[in-house]
Parts: sequence; C-alpha cells; structure tokens
Amino acid sequence: MTSRTPFRPLAVFGIPLAIALVTAVGLVAALLDDGVVDAVSWVALSVPVLTAAWSWRKRGR
Repeated sequence: MTSRTPFRPLAVFGIPLAIALVTAVGLVAALLDDGVVDAVSWVALSVPVLTAAWSWRKRGR
C-alpha cells in the first residue's frame, strides 16, 4: 500500500481565499472615502473579474 500525501486545505483554497480577501478590502474601501480610496476599491474589485476572464480564456485553449 502506498502512502498518500496529507491533504493541505491551503493548497486547494488558497487562491479563492486570497481573491475573497481582496474583494472584501475593495468593498470596505468603497464605503470609506472618495478619491484615492475609490481607485483602490476599483482595482480590488476588478481582481475577481479579471481572474474569471483569465481562467475562461485559458480554459478555451
């Protein structure tokens, strides 16, 4: 019987967790202030959209 490598949840959920944290920062930043903070929120909230577009484009190849 071969030994299995242990399950590491961070290896599976690391990237989705990072995207969720960046999105949460963007949502909070959008509520806080105007000006530069709005730019931070736009950048942070574009991360999930750009990630989805990148993965769909890569999957199509």
